[in-house]
Order: sequence, then C-alpha cells, then structure tokens
Amino acid sequence: MSAGGNEFEMEMVMDEVREKKQEIRNDIAAYFKSLGSDALAENTRIIENRLFEFANFLESKIVMLYVNAEHEVNTDNIIKRAYEYGKIVVLPAFDAPKGTMKLMKVDNPDKDLVAGSRGFAEPNPAKCKAVPLDCIDIAIVPGIAMDEKGGRLGPGDGYYDRIIPDLPMTTRKVGLVFEKQLVPQVPMESHDKHVDIIITEKRVIYKI
Repeated sequence: MSAGGNEFEMEMVMDEVREKKQEIRNDIAAYFKSLGSDALAENTRIIENRLFEFANFLESKIVMLYVNAEHEVNTDNIIKRAYEYGKIVVLPAFDAPKGTMKLMKVDNPDKDLVAGSRGFAEPNPAKCKAVPLDCIDIAIVPGIAMDEKGGRLGPGDGYYDRIIPDLPMTTRKVGLVFEKQLVPQVPMESHDKHVDIIITEKRVIYKI
C-alpha cells in the first residue's frame, strides 16, 4: 500500500477514535443530567472522604488540585479541606491561545482566584506564584471518563495530556470520577496520557 493510502487509513482510524470519544462525552453528559442533586452531593462527599483517607494524599505536602468544569467531580470542599490538613494547594492557570497551563500556589481561594479563559475560576497570576512541576507531591486530575487501566478522557483540549508526562515519575497522578464515569476502555490516541490511580464513590482502583 502506498504512503498516501496508509495516511488515509490512519486518518480514518483517528476519526473513529474521536467519534467514539464524543459518544462517551455525550453519554456522561446524559448521566449527569439524570443524576439528582442529592445523589450527586452524596457521591461527591464519598469520593472526597476516600481521598482524605488515601495514604499518598495524606503524606503529601504540595498537592495539585483542580477547579472542576462541567461533568467533573466537584472539588470545592476538597480544596477547602486541603488547607485544613495543612496542604500547600496548587491549581492550574490556563493559557487558551497557547494551549498551555501553569501551576500556581493559591493561599486563599476566596481572594486569589479570578474568572479564567475557560469560563471558571483559576489562580490570579498577579497574586499567585508559579510552582515548578518537580515540586508536586501528588496530582489530582479531573476527567469526564476513565477506565481501569488509567485511560483518561477529558473535554478534548489536551491541557492535562501535555502536563502529565512532565510531572516526576514519583508524583502520583490520581483521577477522580464517579463509578458511572468508568467505561470498559477509553479510546486512546498517542498524545493521551494515563493516571496511576482512580478514586470513585465505590472503590480505589490501582492502574492495571
């Protein structure tokens, strides 16, 4: 087969992968829509408590958290509790034109966050200091869907796929999702990166 034929075949495969990803996103959106506020709050609370019982998290000093977007586990209370546990909290600031994110130390989320380019709160660069990636003890990573091998599906902007490989090998990458956000297999592309551990409201999953 010619090189052109191979390229066409590869593009067809990639199109199928992207279509499958979008199907999963649509399914998860429907799940969130169907979930009552009480069930959502209860499952979120259970995941939060599992995280605060998780040895790697308890032993960590500098923790990377996230401000949740739509169809991601809510982290409002996780961030508040992290301060109560004496953690140094690091949150991502996004640069949409460049497609990059920078990690910044947040001392007071009530005063140090501003509306960001993605439409939700992120660190104010005028008030927060950048934190080198190699200082992060544990990275809590959002996802729209994940699988038991650590495959992760986000909204498609690739921010976390670009930053995960640059985190130290010793930094645990922990995904938070509801059990219904687990799928048999996340369709992965070459740039997609895995997490090491997943916490749901039912269990803690170590990457197979």
